[in-house]
Amino acid sequence: MSPDLTAEQGGPDEGHVAPPVPPWQAPGDTERGLYEAKTRGDWAAYFDVLAAADLYHPMSRARADARPGWVSYTTTYWGPGPGARCLAFFTDGMLPAPVPDPVFFEVDLDQLVKDWPQEDPWLAINPGSPCEAFFPATAAHRQVWRWHADRRPHPRRNQLRTLWAGGPLHGPVAHGLACGALLCVSNASLWNAMGWHGTGYVRERKRLREWWDITSREEWLSAEEALLGGRMSSPFWGLVLGIRSALARDFGGMVEVDHWRQVTTRVIRSRAVAQEITPAVAHRSDSETEAQVAGAQRLIGRITRYEARFRADGLLADGRFVHTVEAWDYGRASKMARWGLGARFCDVAEAEQAVLRAGRVSRINYRSWEDFSAAYILGRCLHFDEEEFGDWYGDMLNAHRILMTDPNSPWLNIPFK
Repeated sequence: MSPDLTAEQGGPDEGHVAPPVPPWQAPGDTERGLYEAKTRGDWAAYFDVLAAADLYHPMSRARADARPGWVSYTTTYWGPGPGARCLAFFTDGMLPAPVPDPVFFEVDLDQLVKDWPQEDPWLAINPGSPCEAFFPATAAHRQVWRWHADRRPHPRRNQLRTLWAGGPLHGPVAHGLACGALLCVSNASLWNAMGWHGTGYVRERKRLREWWDITSREEWLSAEEALLGGRMSSPFWGLVLGIRSALARDFGGMVEVDHWRQVTTRVIRSRAVAQEITPAVAHRSDSETEAQVAGAQRLIGRITRYEARFRADGLLADGRFVHTVEAWDYGRASKMARWGLGARFCDVAEAEQAVLRAGRVSRINYRSWEDFSAAYILGRCLHFDEEEFGDWYGDMLNAHRILMTDPNSPWLNIPFK
């Protein structure tokens, strides 16, 4: 038997064997890749991982607000040696929970090659963590970075990315986050990052301003409530789909398209008659009513063609159809909570409550992740795709397939109900 070396050392701990140190739990695949490459001393592999990653640098919120679109770098002296000046960057799995100040902006390795602000600071990656590394950043060194950046795709697309440490994997919060997973997979962002930084403070604000016309906390709150209430998507879509759902309940099965068309026409005209007050209004409403009827007929045609494509692509099972498209609102509500946090229109606790609500209303209105997904994608396509079956559809189809097949998918590991 081999001697007990610990016991031979003597002292107050004589006879005590220290428990083994557990291996580091990397928060995400990026950090694990960096750690494994560092452990092997394979710095080329380290830079390959880095080249595909989003990198974040802290800055003053006052500066970010004062000059939108501009960024400022802050050097630190926490580096490879005494007095070494570093610019520190963090991968998304290593970011702290969002606080009012400081904020972070996002770059990638290719941008750092082009826009490195000074010659003398070193590049610091995830300082203070087991996957930390420090690199000189002279012009010659940056050419090596460029070689790695040119070999790796960025930004990433169509990837399921999970926060294995620091993000919920099960339970109500994880369920609510999973309601936004289609967009997360499409954009290759961490689906369960409750402490969301996204594309960085400046770009998250730009996203909300350009796509949603949101520039204040009040506008963010209004949009979030509308999404959680299923009021952001077209009520006309809801009316037409609701008629088919009612017919399916009454007749116990699939609804013939011609029957759906006929009943929809009758419903629209009956609603118009009930609203008539004066001859002038009646005259005006006749033309409006017939325009609505024509619009409903076009919409029914679009929906049936999308559903046929969904069945061919495995999004819908044979004999199934979409009952409502409110899932598109609920999924966006899950994301809006995080976008608002990244833009600092709310705090983590408030964003989490909105995510929980998104999960609750989704469970009430849908039966499964499959039903939720088909409804979400139909709503998105009706708004954006115009039956082109282009990227607006293709990106979601790819994300759906990943979420329905990847063993690590939240849709396979979190019960919908």
